[in-house]
Amino acid sequence: MGAQAIVFDIGNVLIEWVPERYYDRAYGSDMRKRLFAEVDLHGMNDEIDRGGNFRDTVYACAEDYPEFSDMIRDWHDHWIELAAPVIPQSVRCLRALRAKNIPVFALTNFGIQSFAYARSIYRFLEEFDQAFVSGHMGVIKPDPQIYAMVEDACGVPASDLLFADDKLENIEAAKARGWQVHHFTGPEGWAERLVAEGFLSHEEIRP
Repeated sequence: MGAQAIVFDIGNVLIEWVPERYYDRAYGSDMRKRLFAEVDLHGMNDEIDRGGNFRDTVYACAEDYPEFSDMIRDWHDHWIELAAPVIPQSVRCLRALRAKNIPVFALTNFGIQSFAYARSIYRFLEEFDQAFVSGHMGVIKPDPQIYAMVEDACGVPASDLLFADDKLENIEAAKARGWQVHHFTGPEGWAERLVAEGFLSHEEIRP
């Protein structure tokens, strides 16, 4: 039986998430490499994604590394420049699915405050039937618990969920629970998968 509902990751599926690009632009690649080698910024971000306060977590990290304090605070102060740009074809697919009354959910590692900020800028993030945000759930992908929580809340059997994520470990964890999965490596492949599964037509996925 085919899938009955679609689950989107957000970072690198609907919005590009490559913070290193911001730091390359703002400080140069050499300084960026030093920063990321000496400070576990992605680990810091995991704390936010688990529910830690966005500003407090970033600013506390900045205090621990005085040499890089201004750069670290940029993770908060210039965050929307890190979480950009939008991936237009993925947004078209989201909206085309919603227009056909196909259940569409988000499952994302995202902080509470940063997700609220993102929604105020990227209005399509308000268009899911339900958004499952790790900061509110207190657990991040690929912990099996987060997938179980989605199953319980959305009321759709695991085998009827088709999930797109850019990280293989997240895909494998969902697959282990019986979800149908798509490893997102670009919007074209995801759009074609939605066509192949019978959710959308080629006309609906074109610009």
